[in-house]
Amino acid sequence: MELHDVWFVLIAVLWTGYFFLEGFDFGVGILTKLLARDRPERRVLINTIGPVWDGNEVWLLTAGGATFAAFPEWYATLFSGFYLPLLAILVCLIVRGVAFEYRAKRPEENWQRNWETAIFWTSLIPAFLWGVAFGNIVGGVKIDRNFDYVGTVGDLFNPYALLGGLVTLTLFTFHGAVFTALKTVGDIRLRARKLALRVGLVTAVLALGFLLWTQADSGDGKSLVALIVAVAALLAALVANQLGREGWSFALSGVTIVASVAMLFLSLFPNVMPSTLNGDWSLTVTNASSSPYTLKIMTWCAAIATPLVLLYQGWTYWVFRKRIGTQHIAPEAPAGAAH
Repeated sequence: MELHDVWFVLIAVLWTGYFFLEGFDFGVGILTKLLARDRPERRVLINTIGPVWDGNEVWLLTAGGATFAAFPEWYATLFSGFYLPLLAILVCLIVRGVAFEYRAKRPEENWQRNWETAIFWTSLIPAFLWGVAFGNIVGGVKIDRNFDYVGTVGDLFNPYALLGGLVTLTLFTFHGAVFTALKTVGDIRLRARKLALRVGLVTAVLALGFLLWTQADSGDGKSLVALIVAVAALLAALVANQLGREGWSFALSGVTIVASVAMLFLSLFPNVMPSTLNGDWSLTVTNASSSPYTLKIMTWCAAIATPLVLLYQGWTYWVFRKRIGTQHIAPEAPAGAAH
């Protein structure tokens, strides 16, 4: 296997890790409006991801940086062609981080409600747009002979990509609901399980349609295996959720995300961005990659740094593994109190 093939796999792993981890905290952010009935319950939801959400976003930074270094042509075409959707995602992630930090800085009702609304929308919009983006990456876009994107923003919102957006939106919401059930106690835990069932059934229908469409367009035997694993894991997650086995349900919903992303990358390879204008103008792992020397240096750096990052992030999740409920939420200071 050539180094550019290795880095294609590594970038797929980075995106898989990002969607697995950021997927459930996007889902929890969405649930602040769909599940929580009052401010203490919203605080419970936010506290379940409070210690980990920023660490989860490191996977996105690493995936973007690795793409820039390993496949500069892919990075250039992707970020210039998808500029507005990716800018919208970036703005959402910035506002979302500010909302987590600023929400509790003042006790006024309007202040906290506005930041909580920001958390909801800045979780929902990226959850949808990431599916749209990857739908276009896999389905192909208008790339000319110079590897430049020559389509419009409207071209990115085609039926296949929109279906991909609905799949990531519902799948992340389901993943977040299962995570909420795993991390909470009391009534909110029971309601999270009920909501997970309803969202999971919708997700199963949408995901099956999207993955079958992908398989029909560009799949092979390996991607078919990944499709079967993804669908089976999602159904098993629903069963585990109904049986009250939240740990198994969360693990299986994670397998669904892993298998789904694997299927997309398996369907994509050896392309990294197919051209719908002419197959010869597609970006591939060969014509979009950096020099072998650059890839070699990157490989050594990744081999040293990746285990350390995984150990640290695993330790963080272990430290904050306990369940929480409204009884663990400290009373809020009254409006107008000194601060």
